[in-house]
Amino acid sequence: MSDAQTEVKGIDDLKFDERGLIPAIVQDETTREVLMLAYMNAESLSLTIKDGRTWFYSRSRKQLWAKGETSGNVQKVKKIMYDCDADALLVIVNQDGVACHTGNYSCFYRQLQIPVL
Repeated sequence: MSDAQTEVKGIDDLKFDERGLIPAIVQDETTREVLMLAYMNAESLSLTIKDGRTWFYSRSRKQLWAKGETSGNVQKVKKIMYDCDADALLVIVNQDGVACHTGNYSCFYRQLQIPVL
């Protein structure tokens, strides 16, 4: 294992930022479509693992929230992976309904207009 790879044995081994957060990319298990990006803290990650649904930390509201608690669009966790530096998560889910609060299946439904290089 090279220096760039970090072995994680538990939540405490992950590299949370100075605010105690780690980015979590959420991906559909079947289609592999990226659904959303949100942030987790140790508590929301622990709840996700225990509950089997995604829990996140809202940076604007400064509180935990469960995906689907108001919309009913629940994400059932199938697998949680971490990157080589252990500072980002990939959460593989079965999405029930849509992921985006706009009503789109994915939050990534708009394309940045850039010139062709």
